Amino acid sequence: MKKLQILGTGCPKCKTLAANTETAAKALGIEYELVKVTEITEIMKFGVMMTPGLAVDGVVKSSGKLLSPDEIKKLIQ
Repeated sequence: MKKLQILGTGCPKCKTLAANTETAAKALGIEYELVKVTEITEIMKFGVMMTPGLAVDGVVKSSGKLLSPDEIKKLIQ
C-alpha cells in the first residue's frame, strides 16, 4: 500500500492537490492511504518550503505547484 502525503496547511491548492491525488490513485487502481500533513513543523521536516507538496512513501515528489491527476499518476506508479 502506498502512503500518499499532502503537505500543506489546508489552502485551496492543497485541497485540490489532495482531490487530484485521490483521483490519480483510484484511476491506477492502487491501494493507498491519503494523509494530510498540515503542521508547519512537520512539513518543514520534509524540507518543503513551498506548498502544496506531495510525498509518496515519505519521499517528496513535488512542492510548490498544483499537479494534475495525470502528472500525479506518473509520480505514484
